[in-house]
Amino acid sequence: MTSVSDRFLKYTRIDTQSDEASPTYPSTAKQFDLARVLVDELLALGLKDAHVDENCYVMATLPANQEGNVPVIGFIAHMDTSPDMSGTGVNPKVWEHYDGGEIILNKDKNVLLSPKAFPELSRYKGQTLITSDGNTLLGADDKAGAAIIMSAVEYLVNHPEIKHGMIKIGFTPDEEIGRGVDRFDVEKFGADFAYTLDGGELGELEYNTFNAASAKVTIQGKIVHPGYAKNIMKNAILIGMELQAMLPEHERPAYTSGWEGFYHLMDMRGGVDQTTMTYLIRDYERPKFEHMKTLFEKASDYLNEKYGEGTVSVEITDSYYNLREKIEAVFHIVETAEKAIREVGLTPRIVPVRGGTDGSRLSFMGLPTPNLFTGGHNFHSRYEYIPVESLEKSVQVVLKIIEMYAQNQG
Repeated sequence: MTSVSDRFLKYTRIDTQSDEASPTYPSTAKQFDLARVLVDELLALGLKDAHVDENCYVMATLPANQEGNVPVIGFIAHMDTSPDMSGTGVNPKVWEHYDGGEIILNKDKNVLLSPKAFPELSRYKGQTLITSDGNTLLGADDKAGAAIIMSAVEYLVNHPEIKHGMIKIGFTPDEEIGRGVDRFDVEKFGADFAYTLDGGELGELEYNTFNAASAKVTIQGKIVHPGYAKNIMKNAILIGMELQAMLPEHERPAYTSGWEGFYHLMDMRGGVDQTTMTYLIRDYERPKFEHMKTLFEKASDYLNEKYGEGTVSVEITDSYYNLREKIEAVFHIVETAEKAIREVGLTPRIVPVRGGTDGSRLSFMGLPTPNLFTGGHNFHSRYEYIPVESLEKSVQVVLKIIEMYAQNQG
């Protein structure tokens, strides 16, 4: 039987970085490299319907081995890694019996993983850590999820005495660039509900995500020679700065945490004649989220009245919504996961996702999908690491959820 850590190490070495600038689906062909490996492993485990489609979605079914009204449960992870940091040539390192001190990831580049910079490292003294070599990200987001799901499936196949209902397995591309479920066929997948295994520290259970939108602001100025500009020039840059000043300063990302939303100015470019600004709008509560969007419209109206109609235009596009809206009707899937985490000896940590997951959109596509921890830290960076013991605990949680539903304890 392959250990979850061995699977993870194998998967990390396969470059699956997605590319937000690519118009193709998936965004990079190399994501198929991991998809084909996963399909081969699933077929070898006896999941005869395992396949990858033309869009790089991997799906498979572990048939039920007991009769009765047991729900069909899905488990989903994404295969791509973030464009934020290179995923080419990942060379994972294993640090057994971590001593609680500084880890030299790369001596030549002086890349250090230190509890001074990352205090949570101290929690894992005595455990086995997996890191990158300091040149790339590690890829725990979300190859850890893939390894956890595969290890749980293998365990069930090798222990037929463990009764379970039908289990659906799914691996998706392009989650890191927001396209992970653009072409996901919920009906074909065929689960009553699912769990993503996608990030989160040991014991974390997540079923609140942001409501999310983007706002593109276009400001049309009027440029003339600055020496003759009085009562004529409209400086689009300055009008943009004025709009930014109208938004609540305390609701910027640098000042928010936990359950607080934000306005994030992520791009501003142009000149006196025309300037564009791109914002992210985020909040957990739908009424507050809608209010935040109307603030842009009010600012636009004010500035158009001040500088002339057509000076400022705002285009707002909703991206995803808080998955809790769709979870509440089937809240037993959260309660069962929380019980399962306790059953394996952990204290559940119910935390909000300060972002979105594939589960956000899947939930609104008809597949309620909260998120379970994988145990990793410092995702998308050269400082990424994951404790092997956390990987193993996550496998136990998945198996416990399956067992509890089979015993009608969900």
